[in-house]
Order: sequence, then structure tokens, then C-alpha cells
Amino acid sequence: MMNTPLMNATTSHRYPRVLSIAGSDSSGGAGIQADLKTFSALGCYGMTAITALTAQNTQGVRAIHSVPAEMLRDQIDAVVEDIGVDAVKIGMLHSPEVVMTVAEALDAHGLKQVVLDPVMVAANGAKLISDEAIALLVRELFPRALVVTPNLDEAALLLERSLTATDELEQAAHELLGQGARAVLLKGGHLPGHDVLDILVQANSAGQITELHKLHSLRISTHNLHGTGCTLSSAIAAYLALGFNVPDAVQAARIYVRSALYAGSNVRMGEGVGPLNHGFAPQAMKVWEA
Repeated sequence: MMNTPLMNATTSHRYPRVLSIAGSDSSGGAGIQADLKTFSALGCYGMTAITALTAQNTQGVRAIHSVPAEMLRDQIDAVVEDIGVDAVKIGMLHSPEVVMTVAEALDAHGLKQVVLDPVMVAANGAKLISDEAIALLVRELFPRALVVTPNLDEAALLLERSLTATDELEQAAHELLGQGARAVLLKGGHLPGHDVLDILVQANSAGQITELHKLHSLRISTHNLHGTGCTLSSAIAAYLALGFNVPDAVQAARIYVRSALYAGSNVRMGEGVGPLNHGFAPQAMKVWEA
């Protein structure tokens, strides 16, 4: 029999812990499933609080079943009170009641390292969230998030105007900061062209911009884009849990997503828009002294 060395009983160890509060994607490419794959690939321990169940595949969403707000709160409480959380990723929040439940839970547990991916618009352009829920999301969650990660469709909904050129992105990011966010990563991937530009802006407590980063990269040719936004926001949360600051976490997360896109670019999964290759180079789980 192999002898297993025992840890010193006086030494406590733990994993970096990341909680995803988001919807479930039955196809595995986005939502909670993509988040868990990302956390694991980056050496973190992933946990979930599911806001909604979806029946979907690479071709679209067939049905959505909401999780009651009380059950959502119970999931968050159960995880935080026992295991603890180093960073949080928030995805699809479909109703005002769910938005308030999450805001109250963040305050109750003192959760500060929060990445908010404001999922508002489906790939076909349909709104996934009511106007009342959008207003609450901005008012209650923007100030509580460390960084907000809208794409162009979501930014257009928040700013009530379309964004059609890269030279509009910086001003748009500044305006989103003005809605209460402490940092905004405005993703420009929906614009045409070979170059992709994302804008990261941060503000101090007085709302003054302290950092501006223009993040350029060449577009990767692939049909497999399902879950890209979910994966990016969850990667940022994972890197925050690993001790990165916001700019470094965003840079590292972009590298991870680009690598996952490239690794999965020639794979065919389903008849529609396929997933990224989240597990192209998985890292061992980090173990820290508590």
C-alpha cells in the first residue's frame, strides 16, 4: 500500500474560490457551464448560484425556466457561509427581483471582487431583460462591481444609441463609467474589421478616470464564438481570485479567451455557433495557505 503523506494538522490550505451567479446553458458552451470550465482551466475552484435554466444548443434557445429568487439567495448563502468566495462573476439576471436578491447578497457577505457581465441581448438581437430590470442593474449592481464587461449591443442598450465605429468606443466607455461603474471593459468585437479593439477605463471614488487602456488584437477567424463573453468575464474573475489587479486580470483573460478561440477554431460541434476550447491548456488547481 502506498503511504500518503499527511499535511501538518496545524496548517490550513485552500483553493482560489470563484462563484458564478448566472444562467445554465444546457449545451455547455456558455453560462454556468462555460464559467466552471474556465475557472477549472485557470486553476481555481468554481461554485455556482443558478439564476435560470435554459434549454439551448448551438442553434439557439428553446426555453428558459427562472429560478425563484429565494432559491437563488439560498444558493449564494450556502456557498459563501461554508466555503467562502474570493471573486464573483455575475451573468444573466432576468428580473428586478433577481437583481435585488444578488445586490443584497453581495452586501450581506461583503463580496467586493465582482465582475458583472450585463447579459441583456441575445445573439439574434432580442432583449433578455426587462427595462425595469436594466434600470435596477445599473443602479444597484454597477456600483457594487469591480468591473463591468458590456459588449456593443449591451452598451447601445445602456446608452440608448448604436455604436458603429471604433472611434466611438472611448467616449462610450466614459459614459458607462458615468452610470456608476468603477471600471468598464467595453468589448468591440462586434465591429467589422481585422482588428479588435476593447477599451478598459477605471475611475476613482470621485468618478475621475485614473486609467485608460486600449487593447488591440487581430481577429481570429472562427465560427465557434458561443460563450465568448461569459468566458471572458469568468476568466477576469478567476484572475482576480488569483491576486491580479483589474488591468492585469483583463489582459490575462483576453489572452486566455483568444487562445481558447484559436484552439477551437477548426472544431465542429453542433450545426450552429460552436463553443470555445476552454480546456486547451488546463492548469493544476492552485493550493494556498489560508
